[in-house]
Amino acid sequence: MKVFNLDLCRAACAAAALTALIAMPSQAQEVSPSHLAAARQAVDAIDTTEQFDQILLNAATQIKAELIVNNPNLQSEISAMVDDNAIALAPRRADLENEIARIYAKMFTEQELREIAQFYDSEAGRKLIAQGPAAVRETMSAADIWANGIVRDLRNSADEGMRTLAPAVEGTPAQ
Repeated sequence: MKVFNLDLCRAACAAAALTALIAMPSQAQEVSPSHLAAARQAVDAIDTTEQFDQILLNAATQIKAELIVNNPNLQSEISAMVDDNAIALAPRRADLENEIARIYAKMFTEQELREIAQFYDSEAGRKLIAQGPAAVRETMSAADIWANGIVRDLRNSADEGMRTLAPAVEGTPAQ
Protein backbone atom coordinates (compact mmCIF):
# COMPACT_ATOMS: atom_id res chain seq x y z
CA MET A 1 0.00 0.00 0.00
CA LYS A 2 1.36 3.39 -0.92
CA VAL A 3 1.78 5.84 1.96
CA PHE A 4 1.16 9.48 1.21
CA ASN A 5 1.59 12.71 3.08
CA LEU A 6 -1.79 13.74 4.46
CA ASP A 7 -0.51 17.18 5.39
CA LEU A 8 0.59 17.70 1.79
CA CYS A 9 -2.77 16.43 0.55
CA ARG A 10 -4.59 18.77 2.93
CA ALA A 11 -2.41 21.69 1.91
CA ALA A 12 -3.13 20.99 -1.76
CA CYS A 13 -6.83 20.83 -1.00
CA ALA A 14 -6.60 24.10 0.89
CA ALA A 15 -4.77 25.76 -1.98
CA ALA A 16 -7.36 24.51 -4.44
CA ALA A 17 -10.18 25.71 -2.21
CA LEU A 18 -8.68 29.15 -1.76
CA THR A 19 -7.98 29.46 -5.47
CA ALA A 20 -11.57 28.57 -6.23
CA LEU A 21 -12.85 31.03 -3.66
CA ILE A 22 -10.73 33.86 -5.04
CA ALA A 23 -10.84 33.13 -8.77
CA MET A 24 -14.41 32.03 -9.43
CA PRO A 25 -16.74 32.62 -6.47
CA SER A 26 -19.81 33.19 -8.61
CA GLN A 27 -19.08 30.54 -11.23
CA ALA A 28 -19.37 27.46 -9.05
CA GLN A 29 -20.36 24.45 -11.11
CA GLU A 30 -23.82 23.19 -10.30
CA VAL A 31 -23.82 19.70 -8.86
CA SER A 32 -26.73 17.55 -7.85
CA PRO A 33 -27.71 17.62 -4.20
CA SER A 34 -26.76 13.95 -3.81
CA HIS A 35 -23.35 14.55 -5.42
CA LEU A 36 -22.74 17.51 -3.10
CA ALA A 37 -23.86 15.43 -0.11
CA ALA A 38 -21.38 12.71 -1.09
CA ALA A 39 -18.66 15.35 -1.40
CA ARG A 40 -19.45 16.73 2.06
CA GLN A 41 -19.37 13.22 3.46
CA ALA A 42 -15.93 12.59 1.90
CA VAL A 43 -14.59 15.97 3.03
CA ASP A 44 -15.76 15.26 6.57
CA ALA A 45 -14.35 11.74 6.52
CA ILE A 46 -10.85 12.88 5.55
CA ASP A 47 -10.88 15.89 7.89
CA THR A 48 -10.08 18.20 4.99
CA THR A 49 -11.23 21.35 6.74
CA GLU A 50 -9.71 20.54 10.14
CA GLN A 51 -6.60 22.54 9.25
CA PHE A 52 -8.75 25.69 9.10
CA ASP A 53 -10.13 25.32 12.63
CA GLN A 54 -7.69 27.79 14.15
CA ILE A 55 -7.94 30.59 11.58
CA LEU A 56 -10.67 32.59 13.30
CA LEU A 57 -9.22 31.98 16.78
CA ASN A 58 -5.74 33.03 15.65
CA ALA A 59 -7.10 36.13 13.91
CA ALA A 60 -9.06 37.13 17.02
CA THR A 61 -5.99 36.66 19.22
CA GLN A 62 -3.84 38.74 16.87
CA ILE A 63 -6.39 41.53 16.54
CA LYS A 64 -6.90 41.67 20.32
CA ALA A 65 -3.15 41.99 20.83
CA GLU A 66 -2.89 44.78 18.25
CA LEU A 67 -5.78 46.74 19.72
CA ILE A 68 -4.74 46.25 23.35
CA VAL A 69 -1.21 47.55 22.65
CA ASN A 70 -2.72 50.90 21.68
CA ASN A 71 -5.43 50.85 24.37
CA PRO A 72 -4.20 48.83 27.35
CA ASN A 73 -6.78 50.37 29.66
CA LEU A 74 -9.55 48.78 27.54
CA GLN A 75 -8.17 45.23 27.58
CA SER A 76 -11.32 43.56 28.95
CA GLU A 77 -13.64 45.51 26.70
CA ILE A 78 -11.50 44.88 23.61
CA SER A 79 -11.28 41.18 24.37
CA ALA A 80 -15.04 40.87 24.81
CA MET A 81 -15.77 42.94 21.68
CA VAL A 82 -13.40 40.94 19.46
CA ASP A 83 -14.73 37.65 20.87
CA ASP A 84 -18.31 38.73 20.12
CA ASN A 85 -17.36 39.69 16.58
CA ALA A 86 -15.50 36.40 16.07
CA ILE A 87 -18.49 34.42 17.29
CA ALA A 88 -20.68 36.35 14.85
CA LEU A 89 -18.35 35.37 12.01
CA ALA A 90 -18.08 31.68 12.97
CA PRO A 91 -21.07 30.57 10.85
CA ARG A 92 -19.17 31.70 7.74
CA ARG A 93 -17.02 28.61 8.16
CA ALA A 94 -19.85 26.76 6.44
CA ASP A 95 -19.15 28.82 3.29
CA LEU A 96 -15.63 27.41 3.13
CA GLU A 97 -16.86 23.88 3.76
CA ASN A 98 -19.43 24.26 0.96
CA GLU A 99 -16.76 25.50 -1.46
CA ILE A 100 -14.41 22.65 -0.57
CA ALA A 101 -17.24 20.15 -1.05
CA ARG A 102 -17.94 21.68 -4.49
CA ILE A 103 -14.26 21.35 -5.40
CA TYR A 104 -14.31 17.67 -4.47
CA ALA A 105 -17.59 17.22 -6.36
CA LYS A 106 -15.91 18.61 -9.49
CA MET A 107 -12.90 16.32 -9.10
CA PHE A 108 -14.61 13.06 -8.17
CA THR A 109 -17.76 11.26 -9.22
CA GLU A 110 -20.50 10.76 -6.69
CA GLN A 111 -19.62 7.06 -6.46
CA GLU A 112 -15.92 7.80 -5.91
CA LEU A 113 -16.80 10.25 -3.15
CA ARG A 114 -18.96 7.64 -1.43
CA GLU A 115 -16.11 5.13 -1.65
CA ILE A 116 -13.63 7.66 -0.27
CA ALA A 117 -15.94 8.45 2.63
CA GLN A 118 -16.59 4.78 3.26
CA PHE A 119 -12.88 4.01 3.44
CA TYR A 120 -11.95 6.96 5.65
CA ASP A 121 -14.89 6.30 7.95
CA SER A 122 -13.64 2.71 8.38
CA GLU A 123 -11.27 1.69 11.15
CA ALA A 124 -8.39 1.45 8.66
CA GLY A 125 -9.18 4.87 7.18
CA ARG A 126 -9.34 6.56 10.59
CA LYS A 127 -6.05 4.90 11.50
CA LEU A 128 -4.48 6.12 8.26
CA ILE A 129 -5.53 9.68 9.08
CA ALA A 130 -4.19 9.35 12.63
CA GLN A 131 -0.98 7.48 11.84
CA GLY A 132 -0.31 8.72 8.29
CA PRO A 133 1.87 11.71 9.25
CA ALA A 134 4.06 9.54 11.52
CA ALA A 135 4.33 6.89 8.80
CA VAL A 136 5.39 9.54 6.29
CA ARG A 137 8.03 10.92 8.68
CA GLU A 138 9.43 7.45 9.32
CA THR A 139 9.32 6.64 5.59
CA MET A 140 11.28 9.80 4.78
CA SER A 141 13.83 8.98 7.49
CA ALA A 142 14.27 5.44 6.13
CA ALA A 143 14.61 6.81 2.59
CA ASP A 144 17.29 9.29 3.75
CA ILE A 145 19.28 6.51 5.43
CA TRP A 146 18.92 4.29 2.36
CA ALA A 147 19.92 7.12 0.00
CA ASN A 148 23.01 7.94 2.07
CA GLY A 149 24.05 4.28 1.93
CA ILE A 150 23.49 4.08 -1.81
CA VAL A 151 25.48 7.27 -2.44
CA ARG A 152 28.31 6.05 -0.17
CA ASP A 153 28.45 2.64 -1.87
CA LEU A 154 28.29 4.14 -5.37
CA ARG A 155 31.04 6.61 -4.50
CA ASN A 156 33.24 3.82 -3.11
CA SER A 157 32.71 1.60 -6.16
CA ALA A 158 33.27 4.53 -8.52
CA ASP A 159 36.50 5.43 -6.71
CA GLU A 160 37.63 1.82 -6.98
CA GLY A 161 36.66 1.79 -10.66
CA MET A 162 38.67 4.95 -11.24
CA ARG A 163 41.76 3.31 -9.69
CA THR A 164 41.37 0.56 -12.30
CA LEU A 165 40.64 2.95 -15.20
CA ALA A 166 43.33 5.47 -14.38
CA PRO A 167 45.95 3.92 -12.09
CA ALA A 168 48.12 6.39 -10.28
CA VAL A 169 51.26 7.36 -12.08
CA GLU A 170 54.27 7.06 -9.83
CA GLY A 171 54.50 10.24 -7.76
CA THR A 172 51.00 11.60 -8.59
CA PRO A 173 47.87 10.84 -6.62
CA ALA A 174 45.01 8.97 -8.30
CA GLN A 175 42.02 11.10 -9.18
